[in-house]
Amino acid sequence: MATEPSTRHDGENLFTGGSDGIVKVAATETGRVNGKIAIPSSGPDDQSDPPTLLHALSPQSLLLATDSSALYLFDLRTDSTFRNSKPQQTYHPHYDYISSLTPLAPSETSTSGHSRQWFSTGGPTAAVTDIRKGVIFESDDYEEELLSSTVVSGQDNGRIVAGSEKGFVRIWNEGVKGLMHGKERRLYVEKGETLDVICPAHDRLVEEDLIAVGLGDGTVSFARTGKKSGVVGRVRHDELEAVAALGFDPDGRMITGGGSTVKVWEKGTESPGNAADSMDEDNSSDGETDEVDGVSHHEAEQSGHEESGDESSEAEKPKRKKRKRNKGKGKNINNHVLAFKGMD
Repeated sequence: MATEPSTRHDGENLFTGGSDGIVKVAATETGRVNGKIAIPSSGPDDQSDPPTLLHALSPQSLLLATDSSALYLFDLRTDSTFRNSKPQQTYHPHYDYISSLTPLAPSETSTSGHSRQWFSTGGPTAAVTDIRKGVIFESDDYEEELLSSTVVSGQDNGRIVAGSEKGFVRIWNEGVKGLMHGKERRLYVEKGETLDVICPAHDRLVEEDLIAVGLGDGTVSFARTGKKSGVVGRVRHDELEAVAALGFDPDGRMITGGGSTVKVWEKGTESPGNAADSMDEDNSSDGETDEVDGVSHHEAEQSGHEESGDESSEAEKPKRKKRKRNKGKGKNINNHVLAFKGMD
């Protein structure tokens, strides 16, 4: 089972990791496997350590996070044959599996333009790792599982946003500085729902502080993270399956994945000022396109509630548990979405 594919910066190679603890390097044009990297085993029994995330930092470096909380940096310039693969650096920013890994903006003195510092979430903690210096920050236990993260660039030296299992995002202004000093705000997206994926949307849509959030109930919510924060709209990817992947292409189209369906959302023209309403949909199943007149809008059922500080005022805190995907057969309910089924 391949997970979390990543392409090299020049686009020539595709990296995929599997539950067998092996990373394959394949040519994007032909699909031919050119090399394999064996992830170091973990535990006293030398069990395989499946990757959870992959990031091609540059044509020379690969950053890989695993289920055992290890963060490996591989130098691709060395001999990367199966038997000789060995990470250049190894870090452990968390004691639980690494659920998200987000690059922070490179420093002004950077000559390569590549990120050296990475924000990560794992279990109930957040961390910042410098790929040269090691782990430079580890948070306290937030008493809940953090599942996703992103950075809204250009805002307060990079506004860090992390999604939780309880349905709200934690927002740190001023980037790493705000994180280290505990300058945190919280914004409810959907109380009680897992926020599985987060993606910044300000480069493609209107609001500069806008994020798109994929939820465990199959919806995608749009929320502002600035001073006037709150949920501004919602669309649905699937009735049953969680949103497992979320992103935007260079033309501004949103792409969502979950279950056995991938959907491509076109930008609308009737309401360019509203991020949620600017997404039109086209329906297609098994290669056949079924166009429906009109646009379906799913406005936010709750406007979003912002808090500051810790949740110590809660009377009871539910026991933390691992994230589980909803199982079941999804069905298309949106109009004007390009949907591709049967991709499992």
